[in-house]
Amino acid sequence: MSEIKLVDLVQALDLTVSAGSQELEKSVTGGYASDLLSDVIANSKEGDVWLTLQLHQNIVAVAFLNNLAGIIIVNGRQPEEATIQKAQEQGVVVMCSAFPTYEVAGRLYHLGVGR
Repeated sequence: MSEIKLVDLVQALDLTVSAGSQELEKSVTGGYASDLLSDVIANSKEGDVWLTLQLHQNIVAVAFLNNLAGIIIVNGRQPEEATIQKAQEQGVVVMCSAFPTYEVAGRLYHLGVGR
């Protein structure tokens, strides 16, 4: 896999950046899709981009804890204001996609983001 950065994903997947725009040069080393926070804590890996439909600020804590590259919120959902503020404070990139999890995961795979 060639090196992919968050900025590349934003462009290729037409993502909107809700928080952490100053961190878009982070490298993405894998992907993880789950809406269960305990599952993400236990199974995601440092550098993963995380796909979820969760909107609350606890997603920021999980991403920060596991040193994830960023979060993509799917299904056209928008994060809560408290989530955006927490992400800005923690330097966590939060992006949004109009597409469902399955489609975003497939597009990431085709871009070379593997597990």
